[in-house]
Amino acid sequence: MKHLIFILSLAFLLISCAQSKNKQVLSSEKNSTTEMVNDNLKLGAFSLSLSVIDLAKSKVFYENLDFEVLAGSVSDDYYIMKNENSLIGIFHGMFEGNIMTFNPGWDENGKETSTFDDIRMIQKHLKSQGVVFDLEADESTSGPASFMLKDPDGNIILMDQHR
Repeated sequence: MKHLIFILSLAFLLISCAQSKNKQVLSSEKNSTTEMVNDNLKLGAFSLSLSVIDLAKSKVFYENLDFEVLAGSVSDDYYIMKNENSLIGIFHGMFEGNIMTFNPGWDENGKETSTFDDIRMIQKHLKSQGVVFDLEADESTSGPASFMLKDPDGNIILMDQHR
């Protein structure tokens, strides 16, 4: 699973190249927790990470839906693709099933947002709601971190903060 998180992190880093109580917003100027915000979690950019059987065939399919490749290659076993504000990642042989991915601190173009909810504050809020995690972020740290959980139907959700 660490390999998957690394690959997803790398993929979204390549794209960028160049949201509820008692939570905090990270300031892009100070890059530290600075203030409390409203009751809506800011989860960041959303994408679907799809496990595909045939990478080339899937790439052509999504290109027919006017998705364009932003990152990845055949040799990487994945492509990150975009159509307007919609993002998908197609991955071959990296994980089973599909994963909903959120990236706090990034918009759908892989660009940093001026404010966002730190992943640890999102995790604390979800814990207070009784959510069970498959993988937790270390709440004693700051900066990049990830956590994973499943919805009631077993769908995997990856929350992956890169800054």
